[in-house]
Amino acid sequence: MTDAATTRAVEAAITSRRAIRAFLPTPVPRATIEEILAVAARAPSGTNTQPWHVYVLTGESLKSLSKRLVAAYDDPVERARHTEEYAYYPTEWRSPFLERRRKVGWDLYGLLGIAKTDKERMHAQHRRNYEFFGAPVGFMFTIDRVMRQGSWLDFGMFLQSVMVAARAHGLDTCPQAAFTQFHRIICEAIGAPESEQLVCGMSLGVRDPDAIENTLVTEREPVASFARFLD
Repeated sequence: MTDAATTRAVEAAITSRRAIRAFLPTPVPRATIEEILAVAARAPSGTNTQPWHVYVLTGESLKSLSKRLVAAYDDPVERARHTEEYAYYPTEWRSPFLERRRKVGWDLYGLLGIAKTDKERMHAQHRRNYEFFGAPVGFMFTIDRVMRQGSWLDFGMFLQSVMVAARAHGLDTCPQAAFTQFHRIICEAIGAPESEQLVCGMSLGVRDPDAIENTLVTEREPVASFARFLD
């Protein structure tokens, strides 16, 4: 039987998780990173395949990759040469997903004082993805190309477990699909073999308590709107 304190701690780790977009440079000990990953590795996977590979970047490796990504992103010609290897988002947006997507974007830009017509500042804010939002730790996650859709579902549970385990250590994360456009640069930099495909990246560290963007709390639909109870 789970006691009330344990229940509250688990719920707090889940509900306090947010996509943090400004971090302090405070280092995260390697032992802490390893503990987070060890806990996350308890995530379920079909027939215990454990389809995840994790590349952990800190120090010079993080700075070097960030520099390459920013350069590619800022150069329109170079940026056009890079495309995502898989479709993360739908090609045709429909309600209510379109409205939800627009709302979170404009809520963030509103906090930052970025107008809808300010393309330069929008570009600069998106660039922050490739700077890992100032975090001292970057993760790159890959999966073997032979794995199919079910293993990608397993991978999602692993990613959630990483983020929740980080909260248990008082740390924060930002899962980032923005990296997938530059998968060729990233896979070369991390030494991933051709047999692996980039799934996404993630920033990890201590949130900057003074950054206005970190006050954003996205809305969630009530249970009654997405769940059907069949007696």
